[in-house]
Amino acid sequence: MPKVNKGEVLLKFEDVSVHYGVIQAIKDITFDVKACEIVTLIGANGAGKTTTLRALSGLVKTSKGRITHQGDTISNLPAHQIVRRRISHSPEGRGIFLNLSVEENLDLGAWTAPDKATYQEDLEHAFELFPRLKERRKQNAGTLSGGEQQMLAMGRALMARPEILLLDEPSLGLAPQIIEKIFEIIQRINREGKTVLLVEQNALQALQVAHQGVVLETGKIVLSGPAKELLASDKVRQAYLGE
Repeated sequence: MPKVNKGEVLLKFEDVSVHYGVIQAIKDITFDVKACEIVTLIGANGAGKTTTLRALSGLVKTSKGRITHQGDTISNLPAHQIVRRRISHSPEGRGIFLNLSVEENLDLGAWTAPDKATYQEDLEHAFELFPRLKERRKQNAGTLSGGEQQMLAMGRALMARPEILLLDEPSLGLAPQIIEKIFEIIQRINREGKTVLLVEQNALQALQVAHQGVVLETGKIVLSGPAKELLASDKVRQAYLGE
């Protein structure tokens, strides 16, 4: 795949819809994601944020429209092919394997690594980002705190060397100081050149770190634009920031 320069469109959603049976979860959504930016999707529970990420990562099928990556249509590709395109998903609820060790969980994220040296480099990078994981590398993941489990889910996603990292509710259920740390790491990952598509209930925190924001209501996009503009929007402040 050709290299995309910072600021160029990397992903496009064009009139994308997803149905669960007769229920339409997202309705004709259109937005772009530019390389090396953080784009956040905000909205109430049931707005369609998680479904948007799952459609992108091949976990649910689109019923209309198309998703493109660097100009190639990737709608409805199998999930493993999406990962090979360097799009990696850290899911809502973390989805880690509680009966496996920290290191074994990270190993599972590295199945695309071409050789041992690349794997080792990526493992050391994960441990640099998340020192607690290094300290607990031989522990069962089920013994970790909620914050540590979230770090493990993000570290596992990074082991696939993604160009685009999808993060679904990384702050859910965590203490404020841990949330602050998670968002610091998200910003660092972005500074390292990764594009981040972030779904987050904590709209204030998400918009403060994002470059662009997309507001979803009942499966439709109702607002989108630079995150700073959305932070200043009366509608966003009243509906999502509790003001």
